[in-house]
Amino acid sequence: MDFQSGILQDGSPMESLEKQLICPICLEMFSKPVVILPCQHNLCRKCANDVFQAANPYWQSRGSVISGGRFRCPSCRHEVLLDRHGVYGLQRNLLVENIIDIYKQECSSRPLKKGEHPMCKEHEDERINIYCVTCEVPTCSMCKVFGAHKDCEVAPLQSVFQGQKTELNNCISMLVAGNDRIQTIISQLEDSCQSTEENSEAAKRELCARFDALAALLEEKKAELLQRISQEQADKTAFIQSLICQYKEQLEKSSRLVETAVQAAEETGGAAFLMNAKQLIKTIVEASKGGRLEKIEQGYESMDAFSVSLEHLAEAVRALDFEAAEEDEEYFDGEEEEVEENAAPERTVMGKGQSTAEPTSPGPSSTHGGALGVWALLDHPILSLGSFPVATTTLPARERRPRAQDVRHGFGTGGHRTGTGSVASRRLLQHRTLFYTGANRTIPHVL
Repeated sequence: MDFQSGILQDGSPMESLEKQLICPICLEMFSKPVVILPCQHNLCRKCANDVFQAANPYWQSRGSVISGGRFRCPSCRHEVLLDRHGVYGLQRNLLVENIIDIYKQECSSRPLKKGEHPMCKEHEDERINIYCVTCEVPTCSMCKVFGAHKDCEVAPLQSVFQGQKTELNNCISMLVAGNDRIQTIISQLEDSCQSTEENSEAAKRELCARFDALAALLEEKKAELLQRISQEQADKTAFIQSLICQYKEQLEKSSRLVETAVQAAEETGGAAFLMNAKQLIKTIVEASKGGRLEKIEQGYESMDAFSVSLEHLAEAVRALDFEAAEEDEEYFDGEEEEVEENAAPERTVMGKGQSTAEPTSPGPSSTHGGALGVWALLDHPILSLGSFPVATTTLPARERRPRAQDVRHGFGTGGHRTGTGSVASRRLLQHRTLFYTGANRTIPHVL
């Protein structure tokens, strides 16, 4: 903690490092090469040589025969003994030299302090005061007169400074405006992402609700139709049981009559036999004539009239998809009149007995885009309280083979969709049940 506070009191770490790199002789930063003395202090070799020459003025004149010399360290006054190589025999401090290089590189990359004027790298005593237009770098007057920029075009530093500063301010304004636009876009995208999640959850809930309602409707209709089949079964079995009872009664009477006739036939006396034979024969003849009971027709026990084809519903469910509502509007605008013209009344045979049903008017379209989807299909009379379809009608040849897209049904976020095509598919849109059977493409339907 004390060490850190000491550094803060002396200044920034870079300033403290700079003080450690000052030569005690020239009071400037060490210049290469840097030599280390036996006392572990550092000097510039040039400064060390100057001190050595001052302490040994006759060393050079004596030639290489002189064994060496001595001088005192300027920092600690320790006496330094040199060999015949003089200061050139001292060891270089490569660590300090590397630290100096790193320090200079760091200083060159740092912005200048306020009020501090940059100096020329080539001429360390010269301030940078002009701008080389050719090389696009600031330089000093000495570089223009004697240095690398003597053949270049130069301009006053202040004029170039004002122009580039204005350009930089414009770039900053443009960048800030761009950042504002980007931030706005980011906010919009985040809102869109949140809205997408909310809308998807709402769409999922709506879809689940629709399918749950569809499943409930199918279960309700299944229970209803099963109840009708059970009722028909009960009616037919009750009728058959009543016939069985009648036939059993007749069989019992006939058995008693046979027993009486057999006893009469066993009578040996002619007078006694003749007294009862005529009346007995008359009774047998009347019983044989009046004993004819009601019979059931062939196939009375069949339940084929209650068969339901759900293939068209399965196709509609398999074709469910999400479609755009615009296509539905385009289809219904051009096909509505033709559907009305082709709608004709038909008769329907009921399951038990015979009765007629009036034509059913086209049902209302879906609320989504005016298109009919699976809801309109499920509103068909085949799933209502009406009869089961058994009557048939044959389409003209041009209507017998509807295209594949004519049986497509679906609903999406914007509405339901039904494929365009033949009159057969448009009759399906008008709440008719269509399913293809046989080679001649006859279509049982209910109006």
